[in-house]
Amino acid sequence: MRLFASASDRRRGILALVAVAVGFFALYLFVREYAGFITNAEALRVWLRQFGALAPLVFIVIQALQVIVAPIPGQVVALVAGFLFGPFWGTVYSLTGVLIGSTIAFSLAKRYGRSFVEDVLHEDVVARFDGFVDTVGVPGLFAFVIIPGLPDDAICFLSGLTKWKLPTFIAVISVGRLPAYVFTVYAGGRIADGRLLSGLAIIALVVVASIVGYYKQETVRDLVARLEPRLPF
Repeated sequence: MRLFASASDRRRGILALVAVAVGFFALYLFVREYAGFITNAEALRVWLRQFGALAPLVFIVIQALQVIVAPIPGQVVALVAGFLFGPFWGTVYSLTGVLIGSTIAFSLAKRYGRSFVEDVLHEDVVARFDGFVDTVGVPGLFAFVIIPGLPDDAICFLSGLTKWKLPTFIAVISVGRLPAYVFTVYAGGRIADGRLLSGLAIIALVVVASIVGYYKQETVRDLVARLEPRLPF
């Protein structure tokens, strides 16, 4: 099976992977040179304590906003959360923000309807995934959101146009998004502990999975749509 549809897609995918890796490494070098205390996880946590509950709240708000307006990938915020708060609390804060943002996106779509969603999302995304969300059930939606790189933020809005109930939707999102965030937050924790190479290796795996998911999103969509009706649950 071909990984990329064309040679140009393959070049763009490789360039994206290289750019992300170089970006993370450059950020690490900059932080080490100009803000050395940030590379000391314990010193940074002590510094953050002066803000009390505000520091976790800021990360939760940013994580929620990235679902709604998507200015930055959620995994980037999760990486920072792992660096600052460690694997456990970083995961808790990241997933909390994601669930809040997903709830808001779903509820806004329920409240304001299709015209609102079409104004928020790119018309190409609506055209490709509108029918998909309408036809798949819980297993199908779970299979789709668990793969990094797919437009799961857009799925939150489109799901609000269906007959889905919010508790069911949130249950699927919370379980489906958890693995990618666990890995990314853990990578941030490894970097905070000074284990740069292992942290970057984990990040590279998530980035590769995201790139493959992004370029094969239509294939994944079609496969999920075909398999979901055959599942016994």
